[in-house]
Amino acid sequence: MRKLFFLIYLNFFMVFCATNNAIAQDANTVLATVGGTNITLGHVIALQDRLTDQYKSLEDAVLFKGILDQLIQQAVLAKAIENQKSSRIQYSYENELRAFLANTYISMISKDALSEKDIKDFYEVKYNSSQSGKEFNAAHILLKTESKAIAVKEQIAAGGNFSDLAKSHSTGPSGSRGGDLGWFGKGAMVPAFEKAVLALEIDAVSDPIETQFGWHIIKLNNSRLKTPPSLEDVRAEIERALKDKYISEEVRKITAAAKVVRTEVSIDPSIVRNISLLSK
Repeated sequence: MRKLFFLIYLNFFMVFCATNNAIAQDANTVLATVGGTNITLGHVIALQDRLTDQYKSLEDAVLFKGILDQLIQQAVLAKAIENQKSSRIQYSYENELRAFLANTYISMISKDALSEKDIKDFYEVKYNSSQSGKEFNAAHILLKTESKAIAVKEQIAAGGNFSDLAKSHSTGPSGSRGGDLGWFGKGAMVPAFEKAVLALEIDAVSDPIETQFGWHIIKLNNSRLKTPPSLEDVRAEIERALKDKYISEEVRKITAAAKVVRTEVSIDPSIVRNISLLSK
């Protein structure tokens, strides 16, 4: 008889624990009450979902307590100002609510899966083989007149140091760096400058050439073959670009379909800074 009672008790205890655990999993489970406002498990989970990965990586117990403490503190402060709501607070609250809902919608549609075909097609268009080619590392000395450029070129031909002469005479922003322009590819420079670079051998110095910026003396320091990055190297960049494009198109379509009526009223734009209107 005692054994039977024990088994019945054990069975009841297991059912009770299972039921209690199920309740604990309910989003409506109240974890705290602040002046009649309930803070539920759902509130905790929803806030956790919006945290950055840095905070999500915290130990569960630390994360749970931290979120609940924050929600309680927010509720306490919200109660403290509840009876002091001004028009400024009300307008700001409505703006924040709209922004939250809009951002939530954007977050939802941004999670739509991207097909591998979309990603590969984008890669082929942006990083196709035609973008391979040479890159050049060059320096230049920019001068205002042809006569000055000829004089500086003669100094280089006589053994003058290109970098030192650039620092002394160049009127361009690269002068302080000895004329160094770094690496660049085709299309990065104006046509006359690019043509002169393409005609140079490594370490050779050009005759003065004219562009809309002035007169240039160019030295080609080096060149190398440019190769496109692999798909995996730029996958994250492509996914961001495709998501941004998709979101922009969705927002445009939704906005176009919405009934928006702008009131025909004359407004002085400077009133946008008149914060005193919110105190009325």
